[in-house]
Amino acid sequence: MSETMFYILFTLRTEQHGYGVIKYVEELTDGRIVLGAGTVYTSLGKLAGDGLVTETSRDDRRTYYLITHLGTDILRQEAERIAELYRYAKEIQ
Repeated sequence: MSETMFYILFTLRTEQHGYGVIKYVEELTDGRIVLGAGTVYTSLGKLAGDGLVTETSRDDRRTYYLITHLGTDILRQEAERIAELYRYAKEIQ
């Protein structure tokens, strides 16, 4: 899973629209990651197609998304993988 996908899934643990995802990820990473709208909406389409997020509501301008149970399981697995990488990376220092 890419870092971008991880952060998008992480953000969608609470219901959010695309622009909200962009702002939250930027805030969460202290500006290190600034997602473009195209990246976010392409990623949301892929995540929805894979059953990892679901569209919860839509108004005139925004579509809201939320992580699914499957998405939560995948996010946890990815977090475990990253934690393992971190354990080994600490040995390099």
